[in-house]
Amino acid sequence: MNAEVTLLSPEPFQIYSGMLPGWIAGHYTLEECRIDLRPLAEKAGVNLVLDRVAALDADRHILRLAGGGEIGYDLLSINVGGEINLSLLREAGEQLLPVKPLNEFIQKWQAVVGMASKRKSFSVVVVGGGAAGVELALAVQYALNKQCGKTRVALVASEKGLLAAHDSQVSEVIRKLLRQRGIELYETIARGVKGGLLLGDGLRLFPDVIIAATGSAAPDWIRRSNLEVDGNGFVVVDATLSSISHRDVFAAGDICVRADTDMARSGVHAVKAGPVLAHNLAAFLNAEALTCYHPRKNSLYLLATGPKNAVVSWGKFTGAGRLAWHWKNWIDQRYMRRHKGVAMVVNNGPQSSTHETLSGP
Repeated sequence: MNAEVTLLSPEPFQIYSGMLPGWIAGHYTLEECRIDLRPLAEKAGVNLVLDRVAALDADRHILRLAGGGEIGYDLLSINVGGEINLSLLREAGEQLLPVKPLNEFIQKWQAVVGMASKRKSFSVVVVGGGAAGVELALAVQYALNKQCGKTRVALVASEKGLLAAHDSQVSEVIRKLLRQRGIELYETIARGVKGGLLLGDGLRLFPDVIIAATGSAAPDWIRRSNLEVDGNGFVVVDATLSSISHRDVFAAGDICVRADTDMARSGVHAVKAGPVLAHNLAAFLNAEALTCYHPRKNSLYLLATGPKNAVVSWGKFTGAGRLAWHWKNWIDQRYMRRHKGVAMVVNNGPQSSTHETLSGP
């Protein structure tokens, strides 16, 4: 069967988030961190549509686009990732800089660097105590120290603490590193106030920039889609990554939650689930058996720390140093080589006449 495949993405380039801290720190060029979707789509025979989703009607199998058009589908794969959760921070106003969408963050960050280079002093607060917040705080300080005479960087983790999803040894290594670098750490809730932040202990911070890395929030169009969602608006899927309410809709990455198990929101799972998702999309079209994605008990995390050093987190094992950075760099560069200028295999099985839509971020 022949399958007409459409890739929907708001941008022709996809930024690889794993290399974003390295780009901020100056270790990579922007070109090294982004994947051009156009040659991939052309080689795979995929229709690339550059637009955003405005609405999804899962009962009627229709995607409505921000540009005014519509796309009908027989099979839909939603891989858009989550939005940054700004529910507590919006009141901060112009100082607020969400890390997603990545393309917008990159443009605005370049303006921030230009602004800091003209100042004698500059201050940044990163809100978010997960791996992304830690890497951003360390990369931002390293970058701005080269641009500005006096840089002050603070990291605000939630009341859950620093790197709550990791072993305590990892968080202790990072705490020590933050102290050595002079990065202030606040483990409390933060709320946006005009021009700054109000912390849970009453302290007010008024930095030049507030970078939000506060975890994922589901876009409104998912909540209104008629798909089964959890209390936070994320698509509920089973082990095959298929929606439990609409079997012709699949989802992977930060946009979904599993009905059968708890799974951390992590780029590691988004990448590892990719081959299972690709197999199941083809299998669905060909009425074949679906396979299950089984998340590993422990995932490897390599946290960049500004200069060419990194911290290893794998279960209860931790380590740090230049070797960890080279390990991370090797993994990231290998990942990028696989996606740059390489033809994408969309369907290894028999072709179908079904229209399949892949929704990108």
